[in-house]
Amino acid sequence: MIRSLRNRGLVRVSSGRVLGGVLAGLSRRFGISVTVLRVAFVVSIILPGPQFLAYVALWILMPSEGS
Repeated sequence: MIRSLRNRGLVRVSSGRVLGGVLAGLSRRFGISVTVLRVAFVVSIILPGPQFLAYVALWILMPSEGS
């Protein structure tokens, strides 16, 4: 599974990351501004749901850029 994520270009970046590099990696992969994703994530934390758990799961599952 991790190999398939890397093949799709979905990796945690090592430059420009704040916490785990998940949002920076998603922004690079999908061509969205990292600031927009970060603001959307912070706003979504206010709403009930598994947003934080999804972030942690991506942090664990997404391969690091250097590996």
